[in-house]
Amino acid sequence: MTDDTRLSEIELQKYFQSAAFTQSAAKLPQCPIDHGHEVAFAGRSNAGKSSAINRITGQKKLARISKTPGRTQLINFFGLRDEQRLVDLPGYGYAKVALAQKLEWQKHLEHYLEKRASLTGLVLVMDVRRPLQPFDTVMLDWVKQYQIQCHILITKADKLKRGPAMQALFQVEKSVEDQPHISAQLFSATNGTGLGQAQDKLYDWLHQPEVTVD
Repeated sequence: MTDDTRLSEIELQKYFQSAAFTQSAAKLPQCPIDHGHEVAFAGRSNAGKSSAINRITGQKKLARISKTPGRTQLINFFGLRDEQRLVDLPGYGYAKVALAQKLEWQKHLEHYLEKRASLTGLVLVMDVRRPLQPFDTVMLDWVKQYQIQCHILITKADKLKRGPAMQALFQVEKSVEDQPHISAQLFSATNGTGLGQAQDKLYDWLHQPEVTVD
């Protein structure tokens, strides 16, 4: 957004509060029609992905929060306005399921990242106390491979003092400094650290001009 078009804090809150669950999908063909713009959230199990979605939208129960890591196995879509959507991707990591099932999830996730034309950006959620885990680097490799805009939310920033939290942010930024399409910030669903910055980024992505093909 330019300064002339930037929404106020209240306008941003109202926009994201309009998010409502529309449908779930187990694989790409079951996803909504591939029009408009959508931003997807991905993250290692228990990194705080659902809590981040709920804080950004100002809704406590929009995204399902589970105490069982990896329980979310479906791609969940939340509609906003004018074919704009937020997407909650399956948590990856320590899900207590068979290896074959994990590989199946990975296949469908990669299909989504590669084929979904309306995907305008990916929010990658990492725990500030454990950033850049192996599963995070896999996601970043996919982001680089498919040249997807990516914004890293380093969540649970309230769990560390400012110094260590800033060190974690610096570590993440250093790891992607050669990728101009990847950015990062500190975030806390508990106290709202970084909320406005995250909402601004998502709003920009969701309102990019449509790409036309001659």
